[in-house]
Amino acid sequence: MNLFPQWREVAATPGTVVAPDERLPWPQTAAMGVQHVIAMFGATVLAPILMGFDPNVAILMSGIGTLIFFVLVGGQVPSYLGSSFAFIGVVIAATGYAGPVPNANLGVALGGIIACGVVYTLIGLLVMGIGTKWIESLMPPVVTGAVVAVIGLNLAGIPVKNMAPTGFDAWMQAVTFVSVGLVAVYTSGMTQRLLILVGLIVASIVYAILTNGLGMGKPIDVSGIASAAWFGAPNFTAPVFDGKAMLLIAPVAIILVAENLGHIKAVSAMTGRDLDKYMGRAFVGDGVATMVSGASGGTGVTTYAENIGVMAATKIYSTAMFVVAALIAILLGFSPKFGALIQAIPLAVMGGVSIVVFGLIAVAGAKIWVDNKVDFSNNTNLIVAAVTLVLGTGDFTLKFGGFALGGIGTATFGAILLHALLRQRS
Repeated sequence: MNLFPQWREVAATPGTVVAPDERLPWPQTAAMGVQHVIAMFGATVLAPILMGFDPNVAILMSGIGTLIFFVLVGGQVPSYLGSSFAFIGVVIAATGYAGPVPNANLGVALGGIIACGVVYTLIGLLVMGIGTKWIESLMPPVVTGAVVAVIGLNLAGIPVKNMAPTGFDAWMQAVTFVSVGLVAVYTSGMTQRLLILVGLIVASIVYAILTNGLGMGKPIDVSGIASAAWFGAPNFTAPVFDGKAMLLIAPVAIILVAENLGHIKAVSAMTGRDLDKYMGRAFVGDGVATMVSGASGGTGVTTYAENIGVMAATKIYSTAMFVVAALIAILLGFSPKFGALIQAIPLAVMGGVSIVVFGLIAVAGAKIWVDNKVDFSNNTNLIVAAVTLVLGTGDFTLKFGGFALGGIGTATFGAILLHALLRQRS
């Protein structure tokens, strides 16, 4: 048996459904790889900026992580691994980061991310050993939907409170999310698929006209782009293993499990293939990729819903295009000029994009409920969802001596424990 798929080439005809172990001719596969890079780009870059990480390292590690995942699932599960937003709240809490400069306590966050990767990998090994039923029992759709929704709701205060220091910036945030909305509704095809990127570009142009042109706010500084080299190593950072930070960040593994579980179920439904047998390997792949990323200065990673959306729209599920996408991301990671371009994006515009992205995450949680027909006339489901949403949105915090668990952490464990306590057994 081959370790990796021997991709069977299929014709690039309209409406063709391409399976994970098939591929289009290499030129079309390369084009699809570019599209997947663009699909993951906005969120994979935004998450490190919000935590004070180097975006170049995050992009590079997303590519390396995707290749690690590909190897560990034997090329059978089509997925791209990008920066996880589940880490933002706990990293900010662990490091005291206030933005928008580089995070001075980055090493402490990295140690916690590695610890999270270890926990995630151990969960994956356990699933490989005894199966998936216990995971599905602990985290049914009512729990996973609530946890995913809470990630977006808990982060809502970051752009609203921290990324609009002036009235002008607040208006520019509004211009940005309206721009994204207009692209989402009034365009079609590839432009519509790239709604975040196109909306960001449109809002940045408006910002430049109002500031650089009319002097209404802080102008965009492009000097760093011109002076940056085309190729060079990103700013790698060594981890620091701090006990409190590790205890705070490691539980994010539970959230990553919930995300990955949902994504694998979605891809299984779309491809008509039972991918449950690869679930443990997928958890291990994501966990190892998270450890490697944290060891180098990158964010924790997760399988990306954005790329699953692209597959749903194109009906192309070939794992070959994710190898291409990963290699492109690695090349971008070694371009300081690319990093300088990202750093030049106005804070208010990034804030407006963040409002959209965090809102989409929250709605994705609700979509899990809808897709799985979660019955809210059932009091167990009702209480689990209701309490979880308020715990996460209100940043409910529990203290254990010198350790504090808050926000997404309390919501995640609260959802799991409440469901276990209140579940009606037949």
